Amino acid sequence: MKIDKINFKEKFGKLPNADYAVGIIAKMNNYEFKIVKFKGDFIWHKHEDTDETFIVLEGMMTMNLLDRKIEVNKGEMIVIPKGIEHKPSSLKEYKALLIEPEDTPNTGNVKNEMTIKKIEWV
Repeated sequence: MKIDKINFKEKFGKLPNADYAVGIIAKMNNYEFKIVKFKGDFIWHKHEDTDETFIVLEGMMTMNLLDRKIEVNKGEMIVIPKGIEHKPSSLKEYKALLIEPEDTPNTGNVKNEMTIKKIEWV
């Protein structure tokens, strides 16, 4: 493995031009670091076996939980514990870094048109 720095702006530039795009940028042990850009409403879902971390790099994301909504702004992060239903959303595009175990399905316990079978490296 070659050791080098990772430039977020460069990596985001490699994502498709779409309201929802995600790509893997690094791996540490069995954890993947993924960048995501998203605008709109995701789906309600949960991850039965793992926590999920969102670090907002640009914009603002609303993390919808069953009992409340939490605004997560640029420079802030949120950890969603395993088994907790959640739905990220944003009126304007946000960009975030996700940290989760490798091969974690992006839609957790739900399979639908937003489910990505294999998230690619960028």
